[in-house]
Amino acid sequence: MVSNKGNQKVGLSAVLAKKLTTTTLLSLTLGLATLASAEVKPLEISETKTYKALSSSQKQAATQSQSSADVAIFSPDAIHHPLWAQNGMVTSQEALASEIGLQVLKDGGNAVDAAVAVGFALAVTLPRAGNIGGGGFMMIYDAKTGKTVALDYREKAPLKAHKDMYLGADGEADSELSRYHGLAVGVPGTVAGLVTALEQFGSMPLDKVMAPAIDLAENGIEVTPGLSDSLNALENRLKKWPSTAKVFFKPDGSAYEVGERLYQPELAKSLKLIASQGKDGFYQGKTAEQIVKAVNDAGGIMNMQDFADYKAIMREPVRDTYRGYEIASMPPPSSGGAHIVQILNILEGYPLKDYGQNSAQTIHLMSEAMQLAYADRAEYLGDSDFIDVPLSGITSKSYAQKLCAKIDPNKATPASQIKPDNPVPYESDETTHFSIIDKYGNAVANTYTLNFSYGTGLVAEGTGILLNNEMDDFSAKPGTANAYGLLGNEANAVAASKRPLSSMSPTIVFKDSKPYIVTGSPGGSRIITTVTQIISNVIDHDMNIAEATNAPRIHDQWMPDEIRIEKALSVDTVNKLESMGHTISPKATMGSTQSIMVTPKGKYGATDPRQVDAAVVGY
Repeated sequence: MVSNKGNQKVGLSAVLAKKLTTTTLLSLTLGLATLASAEVKPLEISETKTYKALSSSQKQAATQSQSSADVAIFSPDAIHHPLWAQNGMVTSQEALASEIGLQVLKDGGNAVDAAVAVGFALAVTLPRAGNIGGGGFMMIYDAKTGKTVALDYREKAPLKAHKDMYLGADGEADSELSRYHGLAVGVPGTVAGLVTALEQFGSMPLDKVMAPAIDLAENGIEVTPGLSDSLNALENRLKKWPSTAKVFFKPDGSAYEVGERLYQPELAKSLKLIASQGKDGFYQGKTAEQIVKAVNDAGGIMNMQDFADYKAIMREPVRDTYRGYEIASMPPPSSGGAHIVQILNILEGYPLKDYGQNSAQTIHLMSEAMQLAYADRAEYLGDSDFIDVPLSGITSKSYAQKLCAKIDPNKATPASQIKPDNPVPYESDETTHFSIIDKYGNAVANTYTLNFSYGTGLVAEGTGILLNNEMDDFSAKPGTANAYGLLGNEANAVAASKRPLSSMSPTIVFKDSKPYIVTGSPGGSRIITTVTQIISNVIDHDMNIAEATNAPRIHDQWMPDEIRIEKALSVDTVNKLESMGHTISPKATMGSTQSIMVTPKGKYGATDPRQVDAAVVGY
């Protein structure tokens, strides 16, 4: 990546010198169309030229650079339009954090510099999911070397963790222990991950990229509608812990109103230690001691050695192709890459474009493919440092062909009839995501989490740091569902120093060996299917990235036996699916994708309208 260490005129604090007003935040949420540089003329699109989709025979003859997906980006027929920028782009779930990342890019930093700045800023501005007390995954494309790496900074089980630690006296899994107790806290990985990324791929000093986050924690942030709503909704759980109540509620116990300022001085001190000492400022000394004490006071089993032993790991991404595009996503302990590829491999056997986006036929096939993948997830996926995951078998196109043979194109398969297959012979909710691309061609897709909104809800006394409840992502007992309804088996059983299985799926799609789509989403068990639909919407249905983002979503995870849908699906489509034997379950919206599409004419970004306070920005 391009280095900027010789030029330290970063000016990161400039973005904070003038505080963003409510009006500015609103304009950010609506798209930040005015952020393009004054010197750069906006792309002019003809209002008279009509673009037509290619026929099947024409598509086969066309080169990938002339694909109908490119045409759709500029189509005047599009209902939703992405933000365009020539140089760099940041899209995240919180507007202030997006602005901070953009300023880093404008000051000459690369995508990783901006990602680290955004990651620390979200710990202040989006405390329900942004964090330094949790963990996650980062996909990094280095334009200079042409390599893509998967950075695993998932939380780990403490050294004293053991298989039956969440079983009650009756031998059944006790969800209170794995979700709202000191035993729920995994060893945090976020600080190690962000610092490692900066050390290996960044160009700016740590204290510079952390300065905006420290400033926000110290000098306060304006409470947004999204922050206010989340604090009010989870008031009882957060007030269970006095150390948390004093951070997020007023001294009299009342909630902060929209527009009031929230100060986090203890978090600012913790961030300053990291900025000055790097990883040691978190994994050694006072901060680590305070977290260990808080966890153990809440009934946990953590010690200082757990912190000293923690390391982020560079892994090889899961790779495969879908209709000529290369997919690169996270390997285990994420199940995301494996099952995004598996689902796409199954769908590749069907002409989804001919069936139409979100038609009953397309949804039926997607549901069947999702069921098969989630059944395999329950059986085979876990931390590959501890078990043998048949990854190349699960992602094999030959295995996908075998699974296709199980699908009746006109009839739903009951979940009870679906069992995990055998991929071995083919061997050869509350989370947040941000995507960044810089002018040098580097790209970052990052998803990280505390697991539930605000994790356990516990702030470690004196640190301002919210602690995760990621231990619930282990299989507390084989065959017992976790909080997201996901079943697990021995492969994801609790063990000392093991990383729990995750659905987080930061993903980069490549065209002609260059980043084409940078995407990811929060959403617990729905992350895999949400990211899959973004990819299919663009590649199969010729949508621009804003259309792909806004399209209604569906989800099927094998158990429970239902297709979860967003309410935007038509009654006719629902009736047709029910006539095919599907149980349809309308529920809350799914995901909050943050996506960027890269073309020769510039970058196109879209933030998900399903969440307030998000922003895509570019220049």
